[in-house]
Amino acid sequence: MRILLLGSGGREHALAWKIAASPLCDALICAPGNPGMAALGRCVPVDVMDNDAVVALARAERIDFVVVGPDNPLANGVVDALEEAGIAAFGPSKAAAQLEASKGFTKDLCAEYGIPTGRYRRFTDAAAAKAYAATHPVPVVIKADGLALGKGVVIAPTERDAVAEIDLMFGGAFGEAGRSIVIEEFLHGEEVSVFALSDGKEALFFGTAQDHKRVGDGDEGPNTGGMGAYSPAAIVTPALIDDIMARIVRPTVAAMAARGTPFKGVLYAGLILTAEGPKLIEYNARFGDPETQVLMPRLTSDLVPILMAAAEGRLAGVTAGWRDETALTVVMAAKGYPGAVEKGSPIEGLEAAEAAGAIVFQAGTGRRADGVLTAAGGRVLNVTALGANVTEAQARAYDAVGRIDWPEGFCRRDIGWRAVERERG
Repeated sequence: MRILLLGSGGREHALAWKIAASPLCDALICAPGNPGMAALGRCVPVDVMDNDAVVALARAERIDFVVVGPDNPLANGVVDALEEAGIAAFGPSKAAAQLEASKGFTKDLCAEYGIPTGRYRRFTDAAAAKAYAATHPVPVVIKADGLALGKGVVIAPTERDAVAEIDLMFGGAFGEAGRSIVIEEFLHGEEVSVFALSDGKEALFFGTAQDHKRVGDGDEGPNTGGMGAYSPAAIVTPALIDDIMARIVRPTVAAMAARGTPFKGVLYAGLILTAEGPKLIEYNARFGDPETQVLMPRLTSDLVPILMAAAEGRLAGVTAGWRDETALTVVMAAKGYPGAVEKGSPIEGLEAAEAAGAIVFQAGTGRRADGVLTAAGGRVLNVTALGANVTEAQARAYDAVGRIDWPEGFCRRDIGWRAVERERG
């Protein structure tokens, strides 16, 4: 098969790594890809937000199957365009991708179908939002309704902070994503991620992870797209997985089908384990980043036929196998992230890190004319390692981080800290 993978980040490098290992993959084309992905397939500089260009590329390359990595192309209807052209693709339609593209859409769906989530209200007017926030217990969560690169969520500790964030969002801090906002209750508990594949009818459990959103150690500082993750999340027991699938994931799949917008693709459920049970924070309609970087090294099954089964409505009876080991990834970011960063600083030592047993997935990287790898974004590298438990995987990942020579980069030093504390007793 000739497979086209859309995207250029660490998530896509991890997917490319797994797809390229499939016996079904005869050729892998990455659009636009990155230097790490270039070692696994051919990279083509195509704008993934141009549906016509993506379809033209797929036709020119005689592509049999397209895998969509990022959220924006999904919300832009790239799967609809590919399917209209007769090209098979993995990912939800534009209508189904609203589960991620509109937080308000998802909250309304949960309210209609009794899916556990926090109390909320939607607003398109700053004055009404501020009046509501003035009556709401703090802390309170303020969310831009649309896609904001994982950064459009703020936990406001006081009413004054809530008012300031409402003004920022309606003032254009997140562009079109903030034209509508959601204000919801702050849920107390530990946050986890649960993944499932859906073919529009069936849902296949596809692993757990725990992400670390805040930029600083101890979960301090602003939210980011994710500074590291580990899998599996031991706090999510088999009984809890069954409960989440029964009360949250499968009802969502059924609700989307009932609405005439069946969801085919990845359902990435961000959850809070509250005293009343698991509650949905939000859905993503694609694989997580950096969670994919810990799921793919643990997956023992061939990824390609599973994705094809989901795209073709054949998930019934399909299973996925997983390693018993824990995988942990540490995000190395450019100094200044999640704010402005300088690009172009050289990076060395990736070979030494991988010689120590790690897998280094590249995210925001570029390559100079002389072949030197450089930083080209905010989150730049994902240093991933396996271990018998979180403690061992953490030690191996940070040993590999120490072998990378990139003075202009930084990382959190406590990825997996909750699980490590539990393992230590």
